[in-house]
Amino acid sequence: MTEMTMGKALTAAMRRALADDDKTLVMGEDIGRLGGVFRITDGLQSEFGPRRVVDTPLAESGIVGTAVGLAFRGFRPIVEIQFDGFVYPAFDQIVSQVAKLHYRTQGRVKMPITIRIPWAGGVGAAEHHSESPEAYFVHTAGLRVVAVSNPQDAYTMLRQAIASDDPVVFFEPKRLYHAKGEVDLDADIADAAPMGLARVVREGTDVTVVTYGAQVTTALDAALAAEDEGISLEVIDLRSLSPVDYGTVAASVRRTGRVVVTHEAAREAGVGAEVIASITEKCFHYLEAPPLRVTGHDIPYPPAKLEQHHLPDLDRILDAVDRVLGRPSGVPEVTA
Repeated sequence: MTEMTMGKALTAAMRRALADDDKTLVMGEDIGRLGGVFRITDGLQSEFGPRRVVDTPLAESGIVGTAVGLAFRGFRPIVEIQFDGFVYPAFDQIVSQVAKLHYRTQGRVKMPITIRIPWAGGVGAAEHHSESPEAYFVHTAGLRVVAVSNPQDAYTMLRQAIASDDPVVFFEPKRLYHAKGEVDLDADIADAAPMGLARVVREGTDVTVVTYGAQVTTALDAALAAEDEGISLEVIDLRSLSPVDYGTVAASVRRTGRVVVTHEAAREAGVGAEVIASITEKCFHYLEAPPLRVTGHDIPYPPAKLEQHHLPDLDRILDAVDRVLGRPSGVPEVTA
């Protein structure tokens, strides 16, 4: 086991993939000589050369479109979108081509493309640099969508994504790039938990808290604070947003009878809405209270000085916990 940051774990995963398969390559804006704006690809071009680690023009649609052509020819492209809000110019390629070509060709063509997206807020950046667009891709059939929350998952799941014959949209919470953890660099990805499985990261008995990405850390902090009041929170890291492991989630909700879902993205039509709808369908007779969402607000991402009021924090999660437990709440419930 080696202690490293999430950023270094992602670098190690790509280095291993490039070394293991000469059909694997990395593409993106400033990812070669510069090593990427977050330095996640630092050193890879000098090690594998400019034909394997490719500096592209500033054209996301062209980057993903080129990756589609490479996948047709048997390559496994790893595409970096420089910031979450820059993915929209590539949206047409992703939903019209990447997501559909395997189905359209009756399985004759595979799209083993990994689309890495530095994602979400908490780093003092503005709109186009702190957004949470995951629901767009979850809604698109033909894509796997994953979000990592710790260095080990970053390493293992990125290697699994690159090895997958399905296209994977891979969300990396940028505010966790410098978070450290133990990573087993020698782990066999075939023996690791599959990308599609959720993980219970903290067991509890009173309320199930479902989340993903950087919000896992916030939820764990909330669970620790709730423990001081004698409340036991079970925290589930979804890891995969499409497909969702509803088996793990439903098993937890059937034990606790109460559920709170939290994410940074806006409330309206977010991943939380789908998770709650599915939980209600699967666990209705086990629920002791209506499920609640704790999310970002339905506004464009705010300026850096205001983002602390936008991001779901420990207090907002604990308030939702109080409400599902029928305890007094200091925040009015949103009814419209």
